[in-house]
Amino acid sequence: MSAPRYRFKPYNVGRWFIWGGYALVFAVAPLLWTSSLSLTMLSQIGIGIIACLAFNMLLGQGGMLSFGHAVYSGLGSFFAIHTLNLVSAGTLPVPVSLIPLVGGLAGMAVAALLGYVTTKKAGTPFAMITLGVGELVWAMSLMFPGFFGGEGGISGNRVAGQPFMGITYGPQIQLYYLIAIYTFVCTAAMYAFTRTPLGRMLNAVRDNPERVEFVGYNTQIVRYTAFMASGFFMGISGGLSALNFEIVTAEVVNAARSGAFLLFTFLGGALFFFGPIIGAVLMVLALVLLSEITQAWLLYLGVIFTFMVMFAPGGVSSLIMMNLRVASFGKLRQLWGSYLALAGTAFGILAGAGAMIEMVYHLQLNEALGPKLKFMGAQLDAKGLDSWFGAGFVLVVSIALFELVRRHFVRQWGTVQEEIEKEIKRREALA
Repeated sequence: MSAPRYRFKPYNVGRWFIWGGYALVFAVAPLLWTSSLSLTMLSQIGIGIIACLAFNMLLGQGGMLSFGHAVYSGLGSFFAIHTLNLVSAGTLPVPVSLIPLVGGLAGMAVAALLGYVTTKKAGTPFAMITLGVGELVWAMSLMFPGFFGGEGGISGNRVAGQPFMGITYGPQIQLYYLIAIYTFVCTAAMYAFTRTPLGRMLNAVRDNPERVEFVGYNTQIVRYTAFMASGFFMGISGGLSALNFEIVTAEVVNAARSGAFLLFTFLGGALFFFGPIIGAVLMVLALVLLSEITQAWLLYLGVIFTFMVMFAPGGVSSLIMMNLRVASFGKLRQLWGSYLALAGTAFGILAGAGAMIEMVYHLQLNEALGPKLKFMGAQLDAKGLDSWFGAGFVLVVSIALFELVRRHFVRQWGTVQEEIEKEIKRREALA
């Protein structure tokens, strides 16, 4: 009788490298960007990553479009801020570092309550029900000031309880690292969820619910379980947000917040796990930086979203993965010239259209300051014909050149894909 043989699965070096790099980014980022604004943005990015990944558990993995998912992060924020106030009063012996878990449990409890009804339907009925639930909770936030605090909201103080090893969470850097730890752990947990049988079954419910029912699974139970898991992580993001801002208002449960989660998760890419992470970064950059740079930031955001739907419906992550595939076959160098031409002409479109938009907004909102304004380092006269003619000329020429370059790129991209398919068949034949 031969001795038993043991086989050990080799380490996935690439996966360890990616997760190690992900943790390293969180550790090093505040050392590179040390200003108070940078720390605030980095903290918001961490919170946004958890929220967008939790939202994508429904949208990308389960095919469930929710228009009211801010309810669960928002209610998690309210429960967290009330818990923080109890800790500050000395009536509840809970460490401040665990308060986000209170928000997570609250989010999961509310998701268990509302999700049982919501997940009975799928597709468009599910989306409409979530929209109605979101509007209902937002209306309730103004009707029950005892819990929601009315228009002023509920405020708190995160420097509560006894400090642990000198950590009070008063300095923003201390809170940032708490958020970073939660973000990393929640990201790993949500990734692990995608590898579980439940996560795989959720993908099956998204792709072919009839087949899932045929093999004996209850699709409503699968959706309901995923809905509660998503509510838990949304609640954690809400609890971290309560600690970060130390105030929670009714805005955290309104439709605009839910729309932001949907829009930026889509822009980042709902089909890949790392897509919502990119979307969260874009969300903070847009809501914090872009809104400070221009008053027309919502218009720019809408235009960008429209172009992404038209030309890259898979989001930024799909563009990255497509080009990684091309690079793996050594074909990316053939496209650099076209990429530079597309970027140059797209910048020209942005400059021409942006100049016209800024002049319109200046005339409507800042007319008392005079007709002069600066845009991209150039002096514009909102009432001068030369400024309008120049902006229009740049816009029209850039659009024409962009279309020519785009057509050439489409032909070039098709040729590259044909070469890749031939190479794949050649390798298969050799194998």
